[in-house]
Amino acid sequence: MSSIRFQALKEASNRKLIDFQESGRKSELFGSNVFNDKAMKQYLTSDAFKAVQGAVQYGNKIDRKLADYIAMGMKEWALAKGVTHYTHWFQPLTGTTAEKHDAFFETSYDGSDPLEKFGGAQLVQQEPDASSFPNGGIRNTFEARGYTAWDPTSPAFIFGTTLCIPTIFISYTGEALDNKIPLLRALSAMDEAATEVCKYFDKNVKKVTATLGWEQEYFLIDKSLANSRPDLIMTGRTLLGHTSAKGQQLDDHYFGSIPTRALTYMRDLEQECMLLGIPVKTRHNEVAPNQFEFAPIFEEANLAVDHNCLLMDVMQKVAERHDLKVLFHEKPFKGVNGSGKHNNWSLSTDTGVNLLSPSKTPMTNLQFLTFFINTIKAVNDYEALLRGAIATASNDHRLGANEAPPAIISVFIGEQLTKVLAELEGVSTGKLSPEEKTDLKLNVVGKIPDVLLDNTDRNRTSPFAFTGNKFEFRAVGSSANCSNAMTTLNAIVAKQLKDFKVAVDVLIESKDMKKDDAIFNVLREYIKQSKKILFEGDGYSEAWQKEAAKRGLSNFKTTPEALKSRASKQAFDLFGEMGIMNHVELEARYEIELEEYTKKIQIESRVLGDISKNHVIPTAIRYQNTLIENVKGLKDIFGSEFESIAKEQIILIKEISGHIEGINSKVEEMTEERKKANNLTDAQVMAEMYCNNVKPYFEIIRNHCDKLELLVDNELWTLTKYRELLLTK
Repeated sequence: MSSIRFQALKEASNRKLIDFQESGRKSELFGSNVFNDKAMKQYLTSDAFKAVQGAVQYGNKIDRKLADYIAMGMKEWALAKGVTHYTHWFQPLTGTTAEKHDAFFETSYDGSDPLEKFGGAQLVQQEPDASSFPNGGIRNTFEARGYTAWDPTSPAFIFGTTLCIPTIFISYTGEALDNKIPLLRALSAMDEAATEVCKYFDKNVKKVTATLGWEQEYFLIDKSLANSRPDLIMTGRTLLGHTSAKGQQLDDHYFGSIPTRALTYMRDLEQECMLLGIPVKTRHNEVAPNQFEFAPIFEEANLAVDHNCLLMDVMQKVAERHDLKVLFHEKPFKGVNGSGKHNNWSLSTDTGVNLLSPSKTPMTNLQFLTFFINTIKAVNDYEALLRGAIATASNDHRLGANEAPPAIISVFIGEQLTKVLAELEGVSTGKLSPEEKTDLKLNVVGKIPDVLLDNTDRNRTSPFAFTGNKFEFRAVGSSANCSNAMTTLNAIVAKQLKDFKVAVDVLIESKDMKKDDAIFNVLREYIKQSKKILFEGDGYSEAWQKEAAKRGLSNFKTTPEALKSRASKQAFDLFGEMGIMNHVELEARYEIELEEYTKKIQIESRVLGDISKNHVIPTAIRYQNTLIENVKGLKDIFGSEFESIAKEQIILIKEISGHIEGINSKVEEMTEERKKANNLTDAQVMAEMYCNNVKPYFEIIRNHCDKLELLVDNELWTLTKYRELLLTK
């Protein structure tokens, strides 16, 4: 078996660099394979183009007759680029994307007159077999009917020889079976609520768009080395393996010179991204060896989510060309940094204003404060829901260590903005005096741009931090679909803005206050009510754990704990009121996420048991037999003196036996606990059983295996080691 490891090392060491040449400037390539405005103007009639624009900008429905013209133009564009198939590209509740390819090719009833056919009916709606996708009890297995429907706000694109049409996925009875529908509803709620608030400051605002800029962290491992590790292939992470003597402790990888092979891969990937209209801009080494990051230019949130899903798929496919394997797991290697997907979120108006970026006038700064404070208030009131939105089995390994934020949700705004809020908290109740209003506008609100200019504070332990002109939700995991986090964040802020508008209008109408006075009064109360969520210190410290408990903040360290918020009264009330998800849709997601957690821990348990018994123990026994033969030989030569001469070998033999016994007994105990859990019917109880009764064995078994790795002859060890996985370029 060790030959597999050494063969993989030989293959990795002898790799030839893939010859890659850019085929043009990025600005020339960008969007070449996207049915964007430029392509639509060329291939659509004027009416058809206006219909698509109306759907994108104002949510207008597209007439079926015009859909036929759009489909015809889309088909001709695709055929001109060598496309042979089309697919509805959607995001079921598996966390990944799905597609079913159909050829444009059709024949008449008797097999004659072949032609390329694609009409409005095929563009707008399809009926894939939906029986095997997670549905959380929304439908029975025999009720397989589910529909995909075109999302015109996310343009169609070509990948390979396939036209991919972004779509929603909905059940026959109307419930959302995907991640996109709730996100679109949340973004619509945000647009409506934020636009109404914006009108306090600018009557010309007609639309507010939530924007997202994700930062995708990942590991790159040679394909042969990855394939030599059964745990990496089946679970996405190493379930055992002793840490390398050299890891990230020298900080020599972070922002260092990008290794040639990784850089060639990045250049190839960037070209694919340009063709697909994914605006990747930044690339660099991350902290851990063989860990890297891609980051794009900000986009409208729905499109940004689609682009991130597409990017993760493209990353794997491009990696195959370079004999590499991409690892998106949040913690593929023990002892070094895990990977996140920081979600940088902001709001922009159709007049070109970033609502979370202050400007030079007191009025625009008051607008900034309004959205800034309302966001903080939303996180304060719904922190448990935000934690639940990023809860997964894999993210549990990452949160709370190695630069990942803790499981306690808090907001970091920096020392200077904290002082600004303290000033605003002192605003008089009721109408402001002319002197107070002038002081506020000139000395507090008016100086915010200068405050932000000098504010260099940054807290990497904060899960939700303000970073100058946006909020950065840092707790999102690298393997996650951004939809969950973005749906929840936009939903809670939309609800908060809606409540803010009501509160301000009440003061204006019933208390006869001026608009600015009313806004200041409401913001003052929000600052007082949101103090518990603000934290500037070390999120990893034990002191913060105790302080957070005093403040009444949740601290859900495991996914089964955190997911309870997804089916809470607070969740039902929020998502129901905002028209984002109904009771059935929320319950379904709760069930699906619990089941996914359980299955992932179950798979890891089985894989760990298999590797421990079929790789580690046989290898240890093989080496132990060599030691035993050595001791026997020494006894034959030295007689009664052999015990002192073979003292170290005998100690080693006993030590190996102890670890073998430890592995065997703990694997058996873990298996019994798994059997007990499998007999349970309640999804929450089963997930908790796997979390509390099965998962704790992982570290115990791993510890025995890792000790054996240090004891056993390197030539016999079958599993590729950390130093080989992390330091092979």
